[in-house]
Amino acid sequence: MGAIQTYGNIIKKYAPDHPAAAFRMIRTGLALELFRTRHLADRNLPAAYRYLNTYAVREVLEALRRPDRTVWANIFAPVEILQCFDVHTLSIECLSSFLSGFTIENYFLDYAENEGIAPTLCSYHKNFIGAVDSGVIPPAAFSVTTSCICDGNINTFRHLSERHRIPFVLLDIPDAWSPEAEAYVVSQLEELTAALEDTFHKKLDPAKLQEALERENESKASYERTLKMMRTKAYTSTLTLQMFLLFANHLNIGTPQILHFYQQMEKEVREAPEFDGINVFWVHLLPYYQETLRSYFNTSDKYQIQGLDLSLDYREKLDVSHPFSALARKMLCNIYNGSYERKASLVQKIAQDICPDGVINFCHWGCKQSSGGAMLLKEKMQQIDMPFLILDGDGMDRRNSHDGQIRTRFEAFLEIIRQKKENSL
Repeated sequence: MGAIQTYGNIIKKYAPDHPAAAFRMIRTGLALELFRTRHLADRNLPAAYRYLNTYAVREVLEALRRPDRTVWANIFAPVEILQCFDVHTLSIECLSSFLSGFTIENYFLDYAENEGIAPTLCSYHKNFIGAVDSGVIPPAAFSVTTSCICDGNINTFRHLSERHRIPFVLLDIPDAWSPEAEAYVVSQLEELTAALEDTFHKKLDPAKLQEALERENESKASYERTLKMMRTKAYTSTLTLQMFLLFANHLNIGTPQILHFYQQMEKEVREAPEFDGINVFWVHLLPYYQETLRSYFNTSDKYQIQGLDLSLDYREKLDVSHPFSALARKMLCNIYNGSYERKASLVQKIAQDICPDGVINFCHWGCKQSSGGAMLLKEKMQQIDMPFLILDGDGMDRRNSHDGQIRTRFEAFLEIIRQKKENSL
């Protein structure tokens, strides 16, 4: 960590007066990380996760190398359509996490606040805004976001698109499905496609879109089978690798590489040794840098994260014969769209399906839905007698982390789980 912090400090030193040099250093750092994941990765980690790690780093690096072939999108945007234009998809959460990995997030957060961005805005958004507005990260060729789930998305994307003159599409998603709502979203997807065709000078290939949806269906089916097996299987991971799952099941779902990842993971889990430790189902984002959680979950043979709600936000099979309707339904029926009751009920059902030992809800700073719905989710967990923990913190800003509080509450939570397991013997 010392070498990374030293490198990050050098980037921050150059950023104010030489943003282009700071950007080159970020790209160089990612290139070195790509080399590490390919040749020096921890061999104790599963091959599937090592493959995903390399793929994710490479995609982010290519997105920064080719901003003219990059689209900014939130993680719930219809990335399957974007794939048909052979572009790189980069999300706010993804890039912000990588910048935090360099330990330079504080510079961009402060930059955004100093130019008037509200301190209460999600730190992922502030980090992204600061990185682009400071001139360190170049603008993308196109941007698209949805109106659902995160109320910060609209203003963040609009601010960046207007300031840096980037073509921007906002998909307005009603909060419930109906035939009329589906038709309304389909019409917007058609407009999005036309805008992409105009920007990238290429026509959408319907067959290519159908192939992406077929791979997505196969990937999700494989993941569902894997989740059930992980109840009794030891599959080593880290908090960072768990976050990379969002890269797989959102930003790049439907690609051949991600289908390969899920199939490889399913095979490895099936052949994995038995696990008799504590399994946790995680709700919302993961503070990958947090010391206590890292010490318990990273490469542990006693504690593992069995799954994430963000990986299971839409579990239905997509109708490949009607791609736009399938994607419209996917956004309309997402558990993060509409009332929080939808999410709480599905988390309850998932907990009953995969039987973790406990559920943790992480309330990320600046995210209103993760905090506002915590009590409703707690009630749902009480109904099925599931140990439940609410943790407050920040997904990527280290200055908002309180390790002592997290350690006390987390270890008390583990003790409750141990007592329950002993009483059931």
